[in-house]
Amino acid sequence: MVGVAPAASHSTRSPQLAAMPVQHPWALAIGGLLSMAAANGIDRFIYTPILPVMVEALGLTASQAGLIASANYLGYLLGALFAARPGLRGSRRRWLLAALAVSAIGTAGLAFAQSLPPMLVLRFSSGFAGAVAIIMAIALVVERLAAGGHGYLAPVHFAGVGVGIAGSAIIVAGLRFVGDGWRSMWICAGAASLCCLVVAARLIRNGTGAATTPDTEAGDRSAISPRFRLLIAANTLSAFGYVITATFIVALVRGSPQLRPLEASIWVVFGLAAAPSVALWMWVARRIDVFRTFAAVCLVEATGVLASVLWLQAIGTLVAALCVGGSFMGLTALGMVGARKLTVGDARRPVALMTAGFGCGQMVGPTVAGFMRDASGSFLLPSLCAAASLVLASVLAVSAGQTRR
Repeated sequence: MVGVAPAASHSTRSPQLAAMPVQHPWALAIGGLLSMAAANGIDRFIYTPILPVMVEALGLTASQAGLIASANYLGYLLGALFAARPGLRGSRRRWLLAALAVSAIGTAGLAFAQSLPPMLVLRFSSGFAGAVAIIMAIALVVERLAAGGHGYLAPVHFAGVGVGIAGSAIIVAGLRFVGDGWRSMWICAGAASLCCLVVAARLIRNGTGAATTPDTEAGDRSAISPRFRLLIAANTLSAFGYVITATFIVALVRGSPQLRPLEASIWVVFGLAAAPSVALWMWVARRIDVFRTFAAVCLVEATGVLASVLWLQAIGTLVAALCVGGSFMGLTALGMVGARKLTVGDARRPVALMTAGFGCGQMVGPTVAGFMRDASGSFLLPSLCAAASLVLASVLAVSAGQTRR
């Protein structure tokens, strides 16, 4: 979830990365795209379009659906903390490929779950592995692109999330069209992720996998800088803000007779909006400022969250999908660039800390929203809370960007 390439070109980038030139940068970027499509776009987000089908088939409550989503995000949080361990050994490439395999298997395994407990376990394991894969892909692919002077290709890497989301929507819509159920959807999703893994393994070559040895030089700065803490808080709140709409938007559409015709397409719109969003918001950030851009994107996302529950018409739902889909990846990318501006040393640690904060926010969001939905009968209250958290995140981001004199 993230974009460190522009910041990685400053003087604090890893000497180890700078010493090893990037070969075939487009192949590396596309390999990163496929890694993100698998771990993030498919394995993580396909739950959203499958959720209404599962709820209908299994009679799940909103709180149970939220718990399943939160189990994935709890795994994501712990996976990020695991990937941040300073003593982690082995090549980044090996960790990346192993994590992608575990994530895909966990996704396909949902097809065989018969009750809530195994669903929670499988979603947890997929989230844990997905976080490891995302962090290793960023530290491996994006940092190496930047070190070789190809940081402009970083948006290609992050476009994989939107590509995976759009692909997951097509998988679900296609299987629904032919009459297959939710179990087939999970199997096909896992198979698609494994296909991405196979191609990514060929594109991300052995020579690009530096060992994940710790960088001890000035490493404490990422943990103690007050500005960095503000940015982590903003990132955490932004995760809470987006994840409720991102988890339940298809369920919202399915539950409204006038919006139900959009069910097959709304998640495709969400993914297509996400695909170019990193490039768009990084372009804006280069012209103003990373932190102020982060703040502005939070307000765009808040607009989408509010539209999903206050503008219950087709155009309002499309606005919600465009605003939230077109902002959540931009926020994580901008957050990571900001983190690299506020820290020094190996990119893996600030990436992991930001990812852990993001994981906390998105872990709490679906559970809170599910219980509020069961108690109130609608997603209005949790969505209002989400929008408020995004406004607060905007304020914190501006504060994080202010230079202390």
